[in-house]
Amino acid sequence: MTDETRIGDGADRIRLTAHVHGHVQGVGFRWWTRSRALELGLVGYASNQADGRVLVVAEGTRDSALALLEALRSGTTPGRVDLVVERVDEPRGDLDGFVER
Repeated sequence: MTDETRIGDGADRIRLTAHVHGHVQGVGFRWWTRSRALELGLVGYASNQADGRVLVVAEGTRDSALALLEALRSGTTPGRVDLVVERVDEPRGDLDGFVER
Protein backbone atom coordinates (compact mmCIF):
# COMPACT_ATOMS: atom_id res chain seq x y z
CA MET A 1 0.00 0.00 0.00
CA THR A 2 1.42 3.37 -0.96
CA ASP A 3 1.32 6.48 1.20
CA GLU A 4 -1.09 8.04 -1.26
CA THR A 5 -3.49 5.11 -0.88
CA ARG A 6 -3.38 5.37 2.90
CA ILE A 7 -4.20 9.04 2.77
CA GLY A 8 -7.16 8.35 0.53
CA ASP A 9 -8.27 9.45 -2.89
CA GLY A 10 -10.04 12.77 -3.16
CA ALA A 11 -9.22 13.99 0.35
CA ASP A 12 -8.35 17.65 0.03
CA ARG A 13 -7.47 18.45 3.65
CA ILE A 14 -6.20 15.92 6.17
CA ARG A 15 -4.64 15.56 9.61
CA LEU A 16 -1.32 13.71 9.58
CA THR A 17 -0.01 12.22 12.81
CA ALA A 18 3.56 10.90 12.49
CA HIS A 19 5.59 9.14 15.15
CA VAL A 20 9.25 9.66 14.22
CA HIS A 21 11.68 7.14 15.73
CA GLY A 22 15.47 7.39 15.80
CA HIS A 23 17.96 9.91 17.07
CA VAL A 24 15.61 12.84 16.58
CA GLN A 25 14.95 14.50 19.92
CA GLY A 26 16.44 17.92 19.79
CA VAL A 27 15.76 21.51 18.93
CA GLY A 28 17.31 21.12 15.45
CA PHE A 29 14.93 18.37 14.37
CA ARG A 30 11.83 20.13 15.68
CA TRP A 31 12.98 23.44 14.12
CA TRP A 32 13.59 21.72 10.75
CA THR A 33 10.16 20.06 10.89
CA ARG A 34 8.48 23.36 11.75
CA SER A 35 10.30 25.20 8.95
CA ARG A 36 9.39 22.57 6.37
CA ALA A 37 5.76 22.44 7.53
CA LEU A 38 5.43 26.23 7.31
CA GLU A 39 6.92 26.20 3.80
CA LEU A 40 4.22 23.69 2.86
CA GLY A 41 1.43 25.75 4.43
CA LEU A 42 0.69 23.25 7.21
CA VAL A 43 -0.42 23.95 10.78
CA GLY A 44 0.37 21.76 13.78
CA TYR A 45 3.24 20.92 16.08
CA ALA A 46 6.31 18.76 16.71
CA SER A 47 7.03 17.57 20.24
CA ASN A 48 9.49 15.29 22.02
CA GLN A 49 7.92 12.24 23.66
CA ALA A 50 9.11 10.44 26.80
CA ASP A 51 10.00 7.28 24.84
CA GLY A 52 12.53 9.08 22.60
CA ARG A 53 10.38 9.66 19.53
CA VAL A 54 9.07 12.93 18.15
CA LEU A 55 5.35 13.34 17.56
CA VAL A 56 4.46 15.45 14.51
CA VAL A 57 0.85 16.50 14.00
CA ALA A 58 0.02 18.54 10.90
CA GLU A 59 -3.10 19.63 9.08
CA GLY A 60 -3.36 20.95 5.55
CA THR A 61 -3.81 19.81 2.01
CA ARG A 62 -3.25 16.18 1.16
CA ASP A 63 -0.34 17.06 -1.16
CA SER A 64 1.38 19.20 1.48
CA ALA A 65 1.00 16.53 4.15
CA LEU A 66 2.42 13.91 1.76
CA ALA A 67 5.37 16.20 1.06
CA LEU A 68 6.08 16.59 4.79
CA LEU A 69 5.81 12.83 5.32
CA GLU A 70 8.27 12.23 2.46
CA ALA A 71 10.63 14.86 3.88
CA LEU A 72 10.56 13.16 7.29
CA ARG A 73 11.37 9.81 5.68
CA SER A 74 14.02 11.14 3.28
CA GLY A 75 16.93 11.19 5.70
CA THR A 76 17.68 14.87 5.03
CA THR A 77 16.47 15.97 8.46
CA PRO A 78 18.78 16.80 11.37
CA GLY A 79 19.26 13.69 13.45
CA ARG A 80 18.81 10.11 12.27
CA VAL A 81 15.32 8.94 11.38
CA ASP A 82 14.95 5.17 11.66
CA LEU A 83 11.19 4.82 11.24
CA VAL A 84 8.15 7.00 10.64
CA VAL A 85 4.76 5.57 11.55
CA GLU A 86 1.89 7.67 10.28
CA ARG A 87 -1.85 7.87 10.68
CA VAL A 88 -4.19 9.99 8.62
CA ASP A 89 -7.54 11.35 9.81
CA GLU A 90 -10.06 14.00 8.91
CA PRO A 91 -8.84 17.47 9.92
CA ARG A 92 -10.14 18.79 13.24
CA GLY A 93 -9.38 22.45 12.60
CA ASP A 94 -8.06 22.93 16.14
CA LEU A 95 -4.48 23.87 15.20
CA ASP A 96 -3.09 27.35 14.63
CA GLY A 97 0.36 27.98 13.15
CA PHE A 98 3.10 25.37 13.60
CA VAL A 99 4.89 25.20 16.93
CA GLU A 100 7.67 23.25 18.60
CA ARG A 101 6.64 21.74 21.91
